[in-house]
Parts: sequence; C-alpha cells; structure tokens
Amino acid sequence: MYASAERSRLADDARRACAAASWPLRARARRDGRQGACAHPRAVPASRGQGPAAGRHVTRRGRGAARCAAALLAAALYAGAAPGADTRFGLGTPATAEQIAGWDIDVRPDGHGLPQGQGTARQGEDLYARRCAACHGEFGEGRGRFPALMGGQGTLASQRPVKTIGSFWPYASTLFDYIRRAQPFGHGQSLSHDEVYALTAYLLNLNDLVGFDEVLDAARLTAVRMPNRDGFVDDDRPDVPSGEPCMRACRGEVSVTGRASEVGVTPRDGTDEPQR
Repeated sequence: MYASAERSRLADDARRACAAASWPLRARARRDGRQGACAHPRAVPASRGQGPAAGRHVTRRGRGAARCAAALLAAALYAGAAPGADTRFGLGTPATAEQIAGWDIDVRPDGHGLPQGQGTARQGEDLYARRCAACHGEFGEGRGRFPALMGGQGTLASQRPVKTIGSFWPYASTLFDYIRRAQPFGHGQSLSHDEVYALTAYLLNLNDLVGFDEVLDAARLTAVRMPNRDGFVDDDRPDVPSGEPCMRACRGEVSVTGRASEVGVTPRDGTDEPQR
C-alpha cells in the first residue's frame, strides 16, 4: 500500500515539474500565433525580451528542465525498485561470460590465469625488434627514460642497483601478465597469446633463463625460477597489517591523534578546529 502511494506521489511530482518547465514554450507559441497554447502572464521569450527579463526566462526554463529530469529519474528508479533489503533498481544488464573474460586477465605467481598458447625466443626476436626495441633498446639495454630489461644480476645490494627482469622480478609469470596487459606502450592487449609467449621467451632468453629455441607455454613458464625469487620478504614492521585482510566491518573507533596546527602547518584561529 505504501509503495503504491509513494509511486503515485513521485509520478505526480514528475508531472508537475515537467509542466512547470514547459510553460515558457507554451507562452512563446501563443505569441507566435499558434492555437491551443496557454500563455503564462510573466513569460518573456528570450529572443524578444529586453534586459533582465530575458535572462530570467532562460534561467527559469533551465531550472525547470533540471527539476523535470530529476523528478522523472526518481520516479523511474522507485518504480523499478523491489521492496526489501535486496533492493534492485533495474539498471544495467548481467555481464556475459565474454565480457568477464575481457577483464579477468590477471596471471598469478603460480601461473593461474595463463592462457593456452606457446612461443620461442627465436619467434619473439623479430617481434621485439618491431614492437619494443624503439623504447627498450635493440637488446633490452634501455633507451632514454625507458628501463633496461636485461642484466643487473648481483647489483641489488650495491650502491647502484639495476632492477631488471632478470635481476629483480621474482616470478616469470608476472612478465607475461604485464606484457599482455600494458605492452607495447599505448597499445596494451593488442598482442595475441602466442605473441606474448614469444616476447616473454625472448626477454627471458636475454637474461639467460630459457633457451633460444625452447618452447615456452603455461607449464614451462610456471617452472622458470627467477634469480631473485627469494629476495622478497614479508614486511614485519608493527604498523603493517598482517594475516588475512579484513573485508567487512573493519574500521574501529576513530580518534584524532594530532593536528596540523600543533606543528605550525595550519594557523590557529582561536579554536581547536583547523581552519577551512
């Protein structure tokens, strides 16, 4: 009963708002000599009015149209909503398997998510020269502001660490994930699965991790052990969350522990509240 009455009220509000928004148009129609128009005594067409009146005319119509649109939207949303806690508004459509697959492209360290396909470093060499060398150099040595992709082993603990695929990355599957997702620069997700496997094989070969003619597929890529595999450790600092991440009702009581004004960043204005 209540829902029906509320829908009726919203529908009436929408009709009134839209009727109010349309009176300047009806007034103009009467001035132009058309039949059936209902003129409002204060309507002044923007094209004929002088001074502030013309501006008010346009402003009223714009505001009325906005109110009309808002009222129609409210009525439509309420009409499509079902009562109860699981309220749905009738917006959108269910995602298809093909649409989900277009977004679900992440590859995990254990190889989960790697697609079917294969490639060799020999196949990737020409592809790299055409699609990658302009930024990363002919042999992955880097160029300009684009990073090097090979070398650097044994430098991470030095004064000048060189972080490359071969010296820094812990998992080879991450290389496939990044190439497919974001490379070539500006043309992410433009390569086929076989092309990504071939490029991955070529870059691993530059770092002496796979053979030049070795076939790289999901199983072989997962089996590649990167030199810095054990170079990452859990962050055990006391302010870093540990254990399973909280997914709901995670925020506890919030308290203010300090203010910018106390360190001279925000000037005081006689109160404890920061100035806005």
